[in-house]
Amino acid sequence: MPIYDETHELFRESFRAFIDAEMAPHYQDWEAAGIMDRSLFVAAGKHGFVGMAVPEQYGGGGTRDFRFNAVIAEELAAQGINGAGLGLTLHNDITTPYFIEYCNDEQAQRWLPGIASGELVTAIAMTEPGTGSDLAGITTRAVRDGDEFIVNGSKTFITNGINSDLVIVVCVTDPDAGRGGMTLLVVERGMAGFERGRNLDKIGQKSADTAELFFSDVRVPAANVLGDEGKAFDYLAFNLAQERLSIAIFGVAAARAGLDWTVDYVKERNAFGTPIASFQNTKFVLAEIATEVAVTQPFVDQCVLKLNDRTLTAAEAAMAKLWGTELQNRVLDRCLQLFGGYGFMTDYPIGPAYADARVTTIYGGTSEIMKTIIAKDVLA
Repeated sequence: MPIYDETHELFRESFRAFIDAEMAPHYQDWEAAGIMDRSLFVAAGKHGFVGMAVPEQYGGGGTRDFRFNAVIAEELAAQGINGAGLGLTLHNDITTPYFIEYCNDEQAQRWLPGIASGELVTAIAMTEPGTGSDLAGITTRAVRDGDEFIVNGSKTFITNGINSDLVIVVCVTDPDAGRGGMTLLVVERGMAGFERGRNLDKIGQKSADTAELFFSDVRVPAANVLGDEGKAFDYLAFNLAQERLSIAIFGVAAARAGLDWTVDYVKERNAFGTPIASFQNTKFVLAEIATEVAVTQPFVDQCVLKLNDRTLTAAEAAMAKLWGTELQNRVLDRCLQLFGGYGFMTDYPIGPAYADARVTTIYGGTSEIMKTIIAKDVLA
């Protein structure tokens, strides 16, 4: 049963038109440059495509209905807008919830209007050169000095790392307190000692700027602590289910897009004097793919509704992320095979989509981490 009503479908039509006008004509240039134009965030803000969950009093859409976020992900995947799409969905689905949930009144006044308008681009910096999924291994330090924290350390693989104006940095503020010794600090563009390193060269998702960040005696006002000091570990757990579901939604939509592109291709492409679509192997592969996508979609849809109801569990989100991203990679690999040599070219969207998909079983928690979370629930 469809989970979208007329309002969502009208939103879908509007966002599809936005992609056609503002993203598709520039996407290949952004991919070649390794970064999308940050003015896209402002354009999206003017049309209500960022900050949907930001309260209306701060210029946002005032809705916590995640189906609007899902529509955006589905439409981006359908048109093969993966890299730049990641920049937008990270801003909407992953970082903005921290600001909405944990900003005090002063911070909300200072940051939320710009987040909703797209004038303040957001990022979150957890991963470090020496630690990935293991948050307990974070070494970036923030030492209190009066009304400021002095931050030293580095982060890597940070999406929106170049374009961002507000970076939520996970820091150790009390090295003796274990999980209770980490704090979220918002580091702002232009702060002395805050430097951006390379825009990392990736095999896919190229227009999603992914950077190294360096902090050398950066003085961050204590007024930029997001939430309470020492609560970072708890805060990060708060949004992980939404983050993982966001990735899953995109994964299933990308698999569906790959299927659609392949069906069109095999009907047109001939081999041995007959359309590829007439071969039994082609029929069987497409039948299997269509079945897997159709069977997966209802589970992901139900997870969206549970997220809206605040009943989505960590294990369910992990299941969605595990299966959605593994499906994405498996389907795009098989679809690319049916394209033959053309699948390895960039003339068709299947090749770039295949490369873009590879990271999805890694970021947001690897497939192995997802299995660990699911197994813990199964064995509870």
